[in-house]
Amino acid sequence: MKDLKITVLGTRRAVAFCPVSAHVKRPPQELEGAVLTDAARDAPVPFQTSPATDGATVHWIVDALAAGQERRYVLRSSGAAPASSVVEVRQEDEAHVGVRIGGELFTRYIYGPGVPKPCLYPLVGPFGQGVTRGYPQEEMSGDSTDHVHQRSLWTAWGDVNRSDNWSEEPGHGRMLHRRLDHVQSGPVFGRLVSTNDWVDVAGKGLMQDNLEYVFYNTPPAFRLFDLNATFHATDGDVRFGDTKEGGILSIRVASAMEGNRGGRIENALGAVAEAETWGKRASWCDYSGRVGHHVVGIAVFDHPANLRYPTYWHVRDYGLMTANPFGLSHFEGQGADGSYVLAAGRKLAFRYRVLVHAGGAEEGRVRDKYLEYVFAPSVTVQE
Repeated sequence: MKDLKITVLGTRRAVAFCPVSAHVKRPPQELEGAVLTDAARDAPVPFQTSPATDGATVHWIVDALAAGQERRYVLRSSGAAPASSVVEVRQEDEAHVGVRIGGELFTRYIYGPGVPKPCLYPLVGPFGQGVTRGYPQEEMSGDSTDHVHQRSLWTAWGDVNRSDNWSEEPGHGRMLHRRLDHVQSGPVFGRLVSTNDWVDVAGKGLMQDNLEYVFYNTPPAFRLFDLNATFHATDGDVRFGDTKEGGILSIRVASAMEGNRGGRIENALGAVAEAETWGKRASWCDYSGRVGHHVVGIAVFDHPANLRYPTYWHVRDYGLMTANPFGLSHFEGQGADGSYVLAAGRKLAFRYRVLVHAGGAEEGRVRDKYLEYVFAPSVTVQE
């Protein structure tokens, strides 16, 4: 294989441990055994590939890049591979897929007949503590036990063709696990893709989703992963009703982090607490608080390609934070209707990034990490 020269050009601001990718006109099998080298350092860099139209996509993480700085890489057919930790995504049993980064548990994907909807639990922060609530997945001292349906990190909606697929009250619908489409480990990221059937209380099909999680191999000081959720109208038209009871990406933070217990909600506009952030639109929202001896936080980034960007936030001092693009009558009032009809056979996709960090939003560099997400360094390839 002829050497490929790849150039990464920094943005207006410095970036650190930022995922990047490049399309190359080489089939993935041709890249097996290849080595990506940082030309200035003459050092190999961990990378992995995925199939793409007319070639492959090469993925790696830029550890540091100053504002406007240029970094050159060479992709060679062979060489000394770098020593690297791995993001391991592995099925543990019939209802759990574990995600370990550098050998340490980060989260598990929980699914199966015993739960009404899939979720991620726990989410382990930079000091080893969970940043999402244990209840109802497990009993933990001091946990609040309200809202049993708020399961760590999950996707759900409270009015899907009038079916309640949010709460777990009598008459609620379910999201039934259908299959694991893809489970992948690697030195840059681990990936999990699942398909779920949304059904009403009688078991009638409403629609289907594909949930893709991509977990990046970042240093222990912070964790970063993407959720790409796609809804398919497989059973006729799908009406997402106007309700505040739902979230395309929903989080129930650890009880110790709740705003009612001294935690802090902050959004991209600098608004803080439920009073200033509930029902407001913002490109990101962050929830932080003290767990044990450390302040930790979790932020959700809304992608500009998403419907009704920037999204509305259903975020509460009791610990709930959801990205809610449909509940406009609750947030805007005055006869607003946020319902949305997905026509039969069509699909609707959402993209989010989640950052688990030390400290509050400022210490955790939430703003900078959001800008890295939407304004990533540019990449060019010389074939």
